[in-house]
Amino acid sequence: MKGKTKTAARSASVRTEADALGPKSIPLNAYYGVNTVRALENFPISGLRAHPRFIEACLIIKKAAALVNKELRLLDAKRADAIVKACDEILGGKLRDQFVVDVFQMGAGTSFHMNVNEVVANRAIEILGGKKGEYDKIHPNDHVNASQSTNDVFPTAIRVAARLYLEAFFPAAAALAKALLAKGKEFDAVVKAARTHLQDAVPIRLGQEFTAYGRAIEKALDQIRDAAKGLEELGMGGSAAGTGLNTDPDYPAKVVKIIAKETGLPFQCAGDLREAMQSQGPIAHVSSALKNLAVELTRLCNDLRLMASGPATGFAEIHLPPVQAGSSIMPGKTNPSMAEMLNMVSYQVMGNDVAITMAVQAGQLELNVMMPLMAFNLLFSIEILTNALQVFTDRCVKGMSANKDRCRRYAEASVAIATVLNPLLGYAKVAELVKEAVARGKSILDIVKERKLLPPEKIREVFDVQRLTEPGVHT
Repeated sequence: MKGKTKTAARSASVRTEADALGPKSIPLNAYYGVNTVRALENFPISGLRAHPRFIEACLIIKKAAALVNKELRLLDAKRADAIVKACDEILGGKLRDQFVVDVFQMGAGTSFHMNVNEVVANRAIEILGGKKGEYDKIHPNDHVNASQSTNDVFPTAIRVAARLYLEAFFPAAAALAKALLAKGKEFDAVVKAARTHLQDAVPIRLGQEFTAYGRAIEKALDQIRDAAKGLEELGMGGSAAGTGLNTDPDYPAKVVKIIAKETGLPFQCAGDLREAMQSQGPIAHVSSALKNLAVELTRLCNDLRLMASGPATGFAEIHLPPVQAGSSIMPGKTNPSMAEMLNMVSYQVMGNDVAITMAVQAGQLELNVMMPLMAFNLLFSIEILTNALQVFTDRCVKGMSANKDRCRRYAEASVAIATVLNPLLGYAKVAELVKEAVARGKSILDIVKERKLLPPEKIREVFDVQRLTEPGVHT
């Protein structure tokens, strides 16, 4: 019976609730109800629970809906105020252990959505002086879920949660870019051998390399910021199929306005509520941008690990701060641990993006039922990237230093330095010199001096490795 799901019986440890499928025993102290219990029985899949930011997004939506329904006289003030108070309490940290549905659940997230409705309803019932399960006072569907459907709440919650969480991510990514650019300035006078194909190449400054790393992170961050704007369009008010059935015409604009006020972010109504329900393109866009950052981070970490390799038998061009023992058997060994960690985080983000991409393309007609997978993976990516970037910046990048002497030795020893002779001697002649230098184990500088191919003062000018890191033609 609509609005009449009640407690059928109570004992010392359980209460009984019934739905259209029949009665179920509920732990007496549980704030969730029959729908959640069925989900616990049906989906004991991973032990993973909804992300705290996602729970908070759902509660913000429930609070906003109650306030608007009260204003539109679709919900009486007594019930609306109790729902709002319950939401505020849970947003403040209470009852978080009551959101128990596995992230791998029934399509569209109905199981988790009802978990939220039931917890809010039962706490609101208590606020009105009732007992859990007395749904005639406040019903999970009729009151907490008034003017709503899982089909508009869940995609809205993904966007709100992700957009909120990105507010913590943005400064973490920006701090990494800033730290890399600072190292670019610090290392600007350090000349080293560039490498292409992992083979010796012309000189480059270590600072130039690090400045390029910083710029790459800045560009990736700009892409994420741009993608995040798509999250700010919300489809609240679309209800079951995007048509707005059972909602007041004024409801969408009003509820989104409150969500924007509660979060401090510029959320707005989607231009087409059907599109906002059918397409989860903004989720894919943000995930893809995060993946692109992960690609840049992987490249950066691989470079740092190469440049720090050794210290006796590798490149050893830079020193990474040791953070803990690197071996259980080799005393004194330290590893590029923070870079290795960030590599693994980046690979996970790439994998999450594959899952999100598959889920987003799996939408059918008016609804994409794969939204729980999107929510979990997107928030997981944002969380691990935010945390990883913070510790990587503080415990690795800021403390790294350059091995200046070794860098310069490599720059001067590289046979590729012969490239500067092309305008003077021609490519074919220089190629012969390189071949001879390699065969005899000598430097290009030694060969040029032996053959007296250039005057001493010209040799000093041409082979100034610092000058070779800037544009110019030596003739």
